[in-house]
Amino acid sequence: MRFTKRKHSCVWLEKDGRRLVIDPGGFSEDDAAIGADAILVTHEHVDHFNEGRLRAGLDADPAVGLWAPRSVTDLMVAAYPGRVHTVGHGDTFTAAGFDVQVHGELHAVIHPDIPRIANSGYLVDGSVFHPGDALTVPEAPVDTLMLPVMAPWSRLADVIDYLREVRPRRAYDVHDALLTDLARPVYDGLLGSLGRAEHGRLAPGESLEL
Repeated sequence: MRFTKRKHSCVWLEKDGRRLVIDPGGFSEDDAAIGADAILVTHEHVDHFNEGRLRAGLDADPAVGLWAPRSVTDLMVAAYPGRVHTVGHGDTFTAAGFDVQVHGELHAVIHPDIPRIANSGYLVDGSVFHPGDALTVPEAPVDTLMLPVMAPWSRLADVIDYLREVRPRRAYDVHDALLTDLARPVYDGLLGSLGRAEHGRLAPGESLEL
């Protein structure tokens, strides 16, 4: 499987000539969903869900499907009947040749005054886990974790403890658009020394084989 980091929380996973795109949101590139064979969205927040980017990906190929929580699919289903699928915790499905399990139900707490929304984490091919905006521990082993390193709803200590609890073989940063270049070495050093897993960071557009 080939992993390509896109901006913020968007990632591309590719195998056998097919591409699975996760979270082509408003902080990712304009073309983040172009070339997708299937698209997964973890939740409705703008940095993960951008209707224009999704429409561009869906319009580019009539075979492309979208899987997401209801808050997202309700906005898209009328325009793409038969191609939009609502998912929740415990669901399993196949998208573009990838086997996907859904883990988690709710977005992390931002503040007690802000209602929590649905959030679906995706375990792809029993190996790669993208949690969206939650520190969900899947009910299955994880080889490669897409690690949300910086968000209004988290602190670095929580991220380190999450990495220790999931216990992946390796982790790569996502949810990092708001993390400054000045802060990155600090985060890299603490996650590398305390996370108890191989930790790496790719620049947007960089790829590697998993």
